[in-house]
Amino acid sequence: MNALKIEQSSNIGMLLLRSTIGILILFHGIANLNSNYAFIKQLLEGYQIPDFLAYGVFIGEVIAPILIIIGYKTRLNSLIIAFNFLTAIVLAHSSDILSLNQFGGWGIELQALYLFGATTLFFIGAGRYAVSIHSKWD
Repeated sequence: MNALKIEQSSNIGMLLLRSTIGILILFHGIANLNSNYAFIKQLLEGYQIPDFLAYGVFIGEVIAPILIIIGYKTRLNSLIIAFNFLTAIVLAHSSDILSLNQFGGWGIELQALYLFGATTLFFIGAGRYAVSIHSKWD
């Protein structure tokens, strides 16, 4: 395979990863938006954290995924998502880190997929099939 085909395949892979992670997290974010972040507010109150911070999840689960899907500042937005899911794991799923779910999968496999998928996007960037490709954050 020549270098041009390898580069094209890599760019298609980056687009596919961006789209998959972005769309799946966006569905997650819309569900939280529809509930007005009730679960997250309750969780934060349990830690004596002001519940208005729950609206920060809107940035990490709605705005950042949309920007990743279109390929705008992918590295920056992937950091936002990674921070969002690291926080979710610590606050809401810490008891599941060393457990298996009812199907034998890791207790936090979904959250870990989002966290490590976003981290991967931080390292590889948006690729050529993106709205913005000339910034260090792309």
